[in-house]
Amino acid sequence: MLVVPLAHAASIALAGGKAAALGELIRAGETVPDGFVVTTEAFRAGVVPRDAVAGLFQAMGPVAVRSSATAEDLPDASFSGQYDTFLDVTGIDQLIAAIEKCWASVRSPRAVAYRATRGLPEPEMAVIVQRMITATTAGVLFTANPVTGNRTEMLVESTAGPGTGVVDGTAPVDRFSPAEGTPLRALGERLQQHFAAPQDVEWAIDDDRKLWLLQSRPITTLFPAPPRHDGPLPRVYVEFGHVQGMLRPVTPMGLSSLKRLISAMTASLGVRAEIVDIGGRLYGDLSDLARHPSARKRLVKLMAVDFGPRAQAVMDHVLTDPRFAPTPAGPRTERSKSALGTGFRAVTGILRALRSPEAARQRVLHAVERLRLDAAAPAGLNTAHERIAFVRADGPGGSADDLTWPIVAGLLATAVPGELLKGVATPDEIHTALGGVPGNVTIEMDLALWRLARDAAAHRELLLATPPADLAELYLRGGLPPIGLDGFLERYGHRGPAEADLGVPRWSEDPSGLFAAIANYLRVTEPGQAPDVRFARAAAAGEAALDELATRVRRRRPVRGRLAIFLLRRARALSGLREYGKFAGLYRLSSVRDQLLLIGSDLVENGALASPGDIMFLTLDEAEAAVRTGADQRDLVAARRATHLAESRRRHVPVALLSDGTDVEALLPAAGDGDGWRGVGASPGTVTGRARVVHDPATARLDPGDILVVATTDPAWTPLFLTAGGLVSETGAVMAHGPTVAREYGLPAVISVRDATILIEDGQQITVDGAAGTVRGAAP
Repeated sequence: MLVVPLAHAASIALAGGKAAALGELIRAGETVPDGFVVTTEAFRAGVVPRDAVAGLFQAMGPVAVRSSATAEDLPDASFSGQYDTFLDVTGIDQLIAAIEKCWASVRSPRAVAYRATRGLPEPEMAVIVQRMITATTAGVLFTANPVTGNRTEMLVESTAGPGTGVVDGTAPVDRFSPAEGTPLRALGERLQQHFAAPQDVEWAIDDDRKLWLLQSRPITTLFPAPPRHDGPLPRVYVEFGHVQGMLRPVTPMGLSSLKRLISAMTASLGVRAEIVDIGGRLYGDLSDLARHPSARKRLVKLMAVDFGPRAQAVMDHVLTDPRFAPTPAGPRTERSKSALGTGFRAVTGILRALRSPEAARQRVLHAVERLRLDAAAPAGLNTAHERIAFVRADGPGGSADDLTWPIVAGLLATAVPGELLKGVATPDEIHTALGGVPGNVTIEMDLALWRLARDAAAHRELLLATPPADLAELYLRGGLPPIGLDGFLERYGHRGPAEADLGVPRWSEDPSGLFAAIANYLRVTEPGQAPDVRFARAAAAGEAALDELATRVRRRRPVRGRLAIFLLRRARALSGLREYGKFAGLYRLSSVRDQLLLIGSDLVENGALASPGDIMFLTLDEAEAAVRTGADQRDLVAARRATHLAESRRRHVPVALLSDGTDVEALLPAAGDGDGWRGVGASPGTVTGRARVVHDPATARLDPGDILVVATTDPAWTPLFLTAGGLVSETGAVMAHGPTVAREYGLPAVISVRDATILIEDGQQITVDGAAGTVRGAAP
């Protein structure tokens, strides 16, 4: 069919997304201007069916001609304004030309670029021809607040005359929330209920005060809403993934292991939080803590360690909300013998580490080696059922005291001196004193990769001229000249980007990111910028700063000052051990992943999956069921992969959400500061350079001195620090992985800069002031 009445439009493949939605609304009884659709069959033929179009157009008068592509008005891609629209079309020749221009707009530069950023193929184009409504008032109705995300608030933007001025931003606009019982409110409620999702609605009111519906499509910018909750409302959910250096969505298989990990981590801080999946990210429900009379008093301070200033500011705001007022606490319970025993072991272990840091370091190294050996899958796992049992097991047992308490001692020794030296030393000076600390396994990893790159200089042209992904493929096929990567992967191959997600490949499977870092290292030509020289410089500056502080505090604060200097010296000896906790835990994760991929291979042979890696888009229960029944999971995996890909393109992940969908940070003042942006200084120093906005370390190219601008970092990002001139991050706490490593390299860093990867343009010249916590920039 080349032409169909709009009321009959039902198939997106034939009529496109916009027409199919309008046809559905006409059939549901909504007031939609009548019209017809020139279908995708006509588009494929490349000729407008003039006679059919003329016959229908003859009785219509002026019309609106609008695109209706097969990939348009999607839940995650609206294509708003990407394709052409023509209003007040009056003659048949003008109409034919408008239809042809709508077809041509499929290949307009703006539409091609829009699709490219979302990885979408070129669609087919249908065209809607509708009777033109002479509007006295028109506009847009959002059934949820598109700025804050609040699902209980509707927002209207209207203007006199046609609504094009609202859509293209050229007309003065009235903004208001439609009152209960008004026609616009009732329309929004019907449409949201009909489509079971918040809607972006175009409407118009004619001379007779009749309300016309012109379009309804999903609001594509909203972050997914939290799951329904039966407890006291509202709830507050804080994003936990960035603590592990992840803002991208987590695979379904990775979610379960991370929930256990983060629950254990928060419990160690005295925080109990239910972990929920929102948009494939991990959020902790802190509502009960926010309402607890005593817990709320320490909640913000506890969040400083790993969650950082943005999360603290959000929680400060939440605690002033009357809806989170403290409620009577339940009866107190006596501490268990187990809790008392843990407290005794903690005090003993921390004091022991502070007394003899070198012995503590040796205990940590021995504990890591035990965990490495214990993490390996036992010999004789031959069937999928045996492998499932291994995956389900809790992993190595035994006490973790030798690993845990030296790390905690280092964290305490780092955190306390700032309080003791207030008024005597600035945070900048303390950060300098903690630069270049020894014993950090992530630093050792980065420097080992630097030495590998330096020794591979004979293959410089190959390593610089070949894309990292191609080099990785060559290496895995055995086609790359030996450069020492085998030895590196034997030690560090269980790591990788977003390494806490079980579903993400390790470097041993995909070393693309390593080859990107090696290429960056090979571009370092100035001896003074060599990473090992920079680290040694930071270490010397740290020791010198500590000596100067020691002299100063003897005069001004002899008792508290001496304790602070003692702790700072212990911090230099112990704080580098912090990275070993995650490093050791990843051995078990890597072994589990290996076994899951073997199970995936079995499921491929049985026709349940298309590729072994697809098992990461199942839960463990689903994988076990597929092993047991042989049920085909390919459609389920394809749907989850599509959702995961769509969420991976999302650039803004809220720090905290309320149960009504409100992005709490959107209620706070913006982070802009004149010609720059404000964050939190995490590593001292000032540097000016070219911004490099990076979303994937495997594809990052940094020339020496470029400033790395990222959403978040984990240890797999830190090889990039060796050539960067500075760091700007959207998330993080001063004691988190990225800022800690930045300080140890002497790399100026500003963290918690809201929407930095959106507001700072790639290639823009910026100045990072790690002491003031500011980023300032000029036009690129």
